[in-house]
Amino acid sequence: MVQGSKTQKIILDSHGSYLGMEKGAFTVKDKEGNIQRFPLFEKEIGEVILKSGNMVSTGALASLGFWDVDVLIMTQRGRPVAMLKALDDDSHVKTRVCQYEALKSGKGLEIAKKLVLAKIQGQNQVLKKYGLRQLDFSMIERVKNLELESLNRLRRKLSTYEGHCSNAYFQQVFSLFSEGLRPENRRTFKAYDGLNNLFNLGYELLSWKVHKALINAKLEPFLGFLHSEQFNKPSLVCDLMELYRFLVDDFLIQRFSGLSKKDFVTKYEVLTRKKIGKREYLNDVDSKGLMRELNGFFESNVEIARMKVGKRQTLETLISEEALLLAKYLRDERKDWNPRIPTI
Repeated sequence: MVQGSKTQKIILDSHGSYLGMEKGAFTVKDKEGNIQRFPLFEKEIGEVILKSGNMVSTGALASLGFWDVDVLIMTQRGRPVAMLKALDDDSHVKTRVCQYEALKSGKGLEIAKKLVLAKIQGQNQVLKKYGLRQLDFSMIERVKNLELESLNRLRRKLSTYEGHCSNAYFQQVFSLFSEGLRPENRRTFKAYDGLNNLFNLGYELLSWKVHKALINAKLEPFLGFLHSEQFNKPSLVCDLMELYRFLVDDFLIQRFSGLSKKDFVTKYEVLTRKKIGKREYLNDVDSKGLMRELNGFFESNVEIARMKVGKRQTLETLISEEALLLAKYLRDERKDWNPRIPTI
């Protein structure tokens, strides 16, 4: 259980725990029989995380859905795979209509450019912090000066620039780890080496935080501006993740600077019907600890004022607010949208 000043989170990450509902309170019972109670109306339940290997009652699920509590379902290794969503969540049609319309207007072009510029800004913060060579500022000017009428053409240009910057960025970031772990380049989907899969694991949780924020802002997660629309690709999630990847990178660099080959395990996986391959993953104990620490990381404060009150907020709240501000911009309730990037 993670508790803040106004909200609390219920996290079932110990094998054999049970989440139920009893007399107006959620109850968590571990395999030793110890019980924790979370009265529904004493503190707001902000989120429930259910990991494979635990159990939950349908009564608890019904209450979570009725009270619109965010529920994430994860594999035992900590990979988010599903979420609970109320039936009336798609009733806010106007926001999604405006999101579709932005694809054909100048808004979509501007949003795509600002995402790339913000990503480069964040990456340069990491490089500067660790005494590495910052990205070419002429590339930033090229992005700023792009003026293409077609979003598809702009995406192709931005993808070229963003890819060039990311390659240069990760070549230097990987140099901060021991030589035996360094991959030749950054790989995302189905990477074979342990270090790339370590970063992918960190991004998995970031993806959930962004996905949840977009749904709560009534945006369509699968309709992005920088990333193209593809089957099974939440392109708007990928878009907003670009604003915060550098924070996960910085966390992983600090947390795993002393990482070695012995901290990984090799697993055989089916790649195709006729091919089996070997992949390296962080060992189960460290993976579990990493996901727990990352959850705490998203609860850490950033020095960015909240929309209504306060000079600081948690990173998770910032992500939620940024999705709301983007939705307001798409609905013409704001004249502009400029992503707020934390300082590390």
